[in-house]
This record gives sequence, structure tokens and C-alpha cells, in this order.
Amino acid sequence: MNPVTLADMLQAREARAQRQQALLARFGCPVICFTMNIAGPVKTGPEIRRAFLRGDALLCRQLAQAGLSCRYRAVVHKPTGDEALYAVQASPAGLKAITVALEDRDPLGRLFDMDVLEPGGHKVDRAALGLPPRRCLLCQQPAAVCARSRAHRLDQLQARTVQLLTQCFRGEDRNAVASLAVRSLLYEVCVTPKPGLVDREDSGSHTDMDIFTFLSSASALWSYFAQCAETGMDTRDLPPQQVLPPLRKLGQAAEAEMYRATGGVNTHKGAIFSLGIACAAAGRLPRSAWGAPEAVAAMAGEIAQGIVAADFAGLTWETAKTAGEKLYLRYGLTGVRGQVEAGLPAVLQAGLPTLEARLAQGKDMNDAGCAALLALMATGNDTNLIARGGLSAGAQVAQAAASLLAAGPTAQSLRQMNWDLVSQHLSPGGSADLLALCYFLHFLKQEALPPC
Repeated sequence: MNPVTLADMLQAREARAQRQQALLARFGCPVICFTMNIAGPVKTGPEIRRAFLRGDALLCRQLAQAGLSCRYRAVVHKPTGDEALYAVQASPAGLKAITVALEDRDPLGRLFDMDVLEPGGHKVDRAALGLPPRRCLLCQQPAAVCARSRAHRLDQLQARTVQLLTQCFRGEDRNAVASLAVRSLLYEVCVTPKPGLVDREDSGSHTDMDIFTFLSSASALWSYFAQCAETGMDTRDLPPQQVLPPLRKLGQAAEAEMYRATGGVNTHKGAIFSLGIACAAAGRLPRSAWGAPEAVAAMAGEIAQGIVAADFAGLTWETAKTAGEKLYLRYGLTGVRGQVEAGLPAVLQAGLPTLEARLAQGKDMNDAGCAALLALMATGNDTNLIARGGLSAGAQVAQAAASLLAAGPTAQSLRQMNWDLVSQHLSPGGSADLLALCYFLHFLKQEALPPC
């Protein structure tokens, strides 16, 4: 963002004062003026804007909880800083109590500057509430005293501002990513009916697990997904390929947690890999980029770059142990590794567009999820299916899924497909993991911030 001059700031302050006086005259009630305390010539930017929007939302929420409505509210974004004005029919002292509580208690409150003007135009200060003045950003002295004496260098004030913003938003973003990942797993297992898969009606082609096994597993993975997001944040300045080694260590620990939660049943091993990398990808990106699924998927692909060649290098029938390794040797299938390394093409080209198209048509999350699952199954890339029934079974199920999707799936037709798959002991578990990723990318879009 471009720096502003002292003249710019003085002009902005005068214009703001004129707007305040106009509102006081128009409504005859107190006016709240909200700006940000930002030292230096750069007054706005993505993180500062985000902090301002947080303060605006918190203030509106507190006013609503107090039973107060704004007769007027306006928000403007300028190079000289973000500003908001509110005209509220209430006692000036009551409004000041609300703003002081936000300034003193919120993690970013020290950066909030919320003035309350009486109808006559005078500011209500903290002393009117019997409160001490605001403290300095860096020390415990009154802020006004430090400002007049220039007690602290500009770079110190700026560094503290960045620290407050980083600490607050890092924790918010980490928790959001982890919560959305767990929500995605819960939504996936609850989608019903899912052919061959565990859902709310039955256990599909699985005899060692049910929906409660999945709920226990998903609940145990929150901290893992949070750690993946943090790993992404910690490595933003490193090449993406350097993120994978620490993620794999976290994944091994997460698998152990999963087995403890399920009594030794593999419910989410594939999702631990793919969704964990997606969480790290979201952590490496600014929150504004969460609104672009292709950006998150591309970052996941960069993190996983080279994983197929590295994991399958020198693999022989004597050393192959997992079903995925044997499928690679037999058919050249790369499974979830290949999907993630390629940037989740099945999710971006089939699953997510189908999910969001159905939602746009008014379908609920369950029915949209059923359609998205069929779209993923129709790609014919489900190695879980192929491991159980071979290439021919995989192709037949893919064709059946495509036909059912084209005809418009109903609960009855999905149940019929479920019976068909169960009779052959087939389960599209790989598609289920990709469905969770569809939900995750969809939820990220909803939680994205607008670009500054």
C-alpha cells in the first residue's frame, strides 16, 4: 500500500469531522466514529483492513445485543485509513461503555479507535466513566503522554502492530482451517444414501465400521489439521516442496490417533494425507485466496510435487506392501498421491462443480453431496474400488455412476446402487475422500475474506 503524507491525513481528518457534524445535525443523537490506530505513513493494507472489518462486525454485534440499532452506518476505505460512522439512538455514556469494552478486551482492541460524540459534538472520554486513560501500545504509560513525548521509535510501534495482527489472525485462521476440515469429514460420512459407503442408513460394504466409528475418528483429527495449517503458515517463505516432510511426520502421528479413536479401524487414512495437505495449502495462502479453490488445489499440488516418483521409486512386487503400491505396479495407478500432486483435478473438474451447481439449484447439502459423489465415481479413478474388484469393476461402477447422475439421482436409485455394490463387496472409498475435499474447498470459499 502507498504511504500517505501529513497533509493527506489532515485533510482526511477535516473531512471526517465535517461528516460527523452533519450526522449530529441530521439525527440529533450520538455518533460513533471508528478508525484504526496505525503508526506510520502506511495506514491500510490486507491485515489492517481485516482488523478494521473485525472491529466493525464486533461493534455492530454489541450494539445489536444491547438492543440498539443504527439509524445510520457508513463504511469507507481510503489510503488514509478505514473509517466507519454510526448514528445510534442511545445514551452517550452507554455507547462509550460498549466501545471501551471492545478496545480493552478484544485481542486487537488496542488498534481500535472508537470515539463517541454527544449530540452537541463533544467527545465522551473515558474519565466520564471513571476509567483511566488508554495505555501505550508498548508500555503501561498513558498513550497520550508517550505520543506527545515521542517515547517510542516508529519501527517499534510498527513491529508491535504487526505482532498483534499476526498473533490474532494466525490463531483464527488455524482454527478455521481445522474446524472446516473436520466439518468436511462429518458432512461426508453423513451424506445418505452413499453407494457402498458408510452413511446414516448402513455401513455399505464395510463390516468393521459404522457412522459412529467415523465420528470418533473425525473428532480425533482436529489438532492434526490445525498443525497442518500452522505448518503451512510457518513455511510460507520456503519452497512448497519443503512442506511435505514435516506434514508426513504429522500424518503418521494422526494415523495413530485415528487408530486409537476407532479401535484399530482405518477410517480416514486417505483423508489424513489429502486433507492434511489441503490444510497446509490453505495455511500458506492469505485468507483472501481461500475464495479460489483452484489456488488452494494448485498449492496442494506444489506441496506434493514429486511424491509419486519418490514414493514408488524402485518399487517391486517383493517390496510392495500396501494396496496402493500393488495397484501402481499392476496398472500404473497413482491413487490419492497422483490426485493431490496433479492439483486435485477430479475435485475441481467433477466433484466441486457438481456440488455447487446442485446447491445453486436449491438442493441441500445432502443431495448435493450425493450428486458430487457420483460425479467423482464417474471419473473412474477410485483405487479403492479397483483394489476390490479390478479395472473392470471400476469401469462398470464409473459408468453406472455417470448414468445415475445424468438421470437425476433419487434416494431409491442410490439405495439400489448401494445394494449392487454391497453384493459385490465394492466400496468407492477414494471418491468419499475426494467428496470431503469438495466440501472443504466449498467451506473455504465461504470463509474467505474479500481482497483489500
